Amino acid sequence: MSNTTTVTVHALDAGSLTLPERLFVTPVDDVSAKKTVPSLSFLIQHTSPIDGRTTRLVFDLGIRRDPSLYSEPICKHALTRQPLYGYPDVVTSLAQGGLHPSDVDLVILSHVHWDHVGMPSDFADSHFVVGNGALDVLSGKVKIGNGSHSHFEADLLPSNRTIELPSPVHGVACHGDGDESAQRSSKFPHLNFSTWAPLQHFSHAIDLFADQSVYIVDAPGHLPGHINLLCRVGGDRYVYLAGDACHDRRLLTGEKAIAEWDDPTVAGRTCCIHADRGMAMDTIRDIRRLEKGETELGPVETVFAHDDQWALEAREKGRYFPGSL
Repeated sequence: MSNTTTVTVHALDAGSLTLPERLFVTPVDDVSAKKTVPSLSFLIQHTSPIDGRTTRLVFDLGIRRDPSLYSEPICKHALTRQPLYGYPDVVTSLAQGGLHPSDVDLVILSHVHWDHVGMPSDFADSHFVVGNGALDVLSGKVKIGNGSHSHFEADLLPSNRTIELPSPVHGVACHGDGDESAQRSSKFPHLNFSTWAPLQHFSHAIDLFADQSVYIVDAPGHLPGHINLLCRVGGDRYVYLAGDACHDRRLLTGEKAIAEWDDPTVAGRTCCIHADRGMAMDTIRDIRRLEKGETELGPVETVFAHDDQWALEAREKGRYFPGSL
C-alpha cells in the first residue's frame, strides 16, 4: 500500500446497553452474568491533498437518545438490555469538538440493528451508506429470525439520500434501481462506492477515496450488509472499526466461542446473535489475522462497537472527539 494519505479517527459517545454474557459467548461460568457496554460511533475526517477538501464520515449512530422512539418490537426488546442509555448521543459528542450534524457528509452504518442506527433524522443534510442487502432487511423483504434483537424499521432511512453498496459477489445492488443509486452517489464524484477488490486477506473491500486511506470491508455473518472500515491514521498505522463482527474480545483470542440458545417463543428454533454463525466465525478469523499482524500492514488496532475495556482506556487517553485515535 504505497499511498501515504491518512485520515483522523475520533471516538464518539453514542449510548450504552447491557448484554447478557450467555447470549454472546460460550462457555460461561455464570449464566446470569451481564455487562453494560458502549455502542461506539466514530468520526472520520479526510482532507484531500489535491484540493484541500475535507470530507467527514460518521460510522454508526449508536443508541437512539430517546429509546421510547423506537418501534414497539424494538422497545420491547430494549427492555431486556437494561440499563440502557441513549445519552450522550452522537449529536452531543460531535458538539464537543464544535461540529454539527450538517457538517457530516456521509453516515456509514456497519449494519441496521437498532443499537447502531441512532436517530438518522438528525442528519438531514447527510447521505447514508449501507452494505448490500441492508435495505431488504429494513423493508422486511429478507426475514431475519435469529432472535428478538432482529426487529427493524422500514422507514429508518431517507430513500433519496441512501446509497446501498453493490453486491461484493455479483456487483449489483439488490434493492431499488441502479440508476437511482448512481444518481445519489453522484453528489460525491471523488468517492468510490462500487468497485470491490481483494485487500490483503479480505476478499472484498472498496477503496472509498481511491487513495488507500479508508476501505469499506465486507464483513459477513452478523447481518446482511454488515461492513467494517479500515482506516490509515499514520504512515504505517491502521485502525480497523469492526462493528458487530464480534461482541467479546475473547472470541478474537479464541478463549470463547459464539453462543447459541433455544428460542423461548418458537419451539425447536436455535438462535444466535449472528444471522450466519459460520460466516461470522470466518470474519472473526480474518480480523484476528489482521490484529496479530499476519498481513503486510503489520499489527492493526481493532475496535469493536461494544468493547467496554477499549472505551475505558480510550477515554483515559483522550481518544474521544475532539481527541483522536
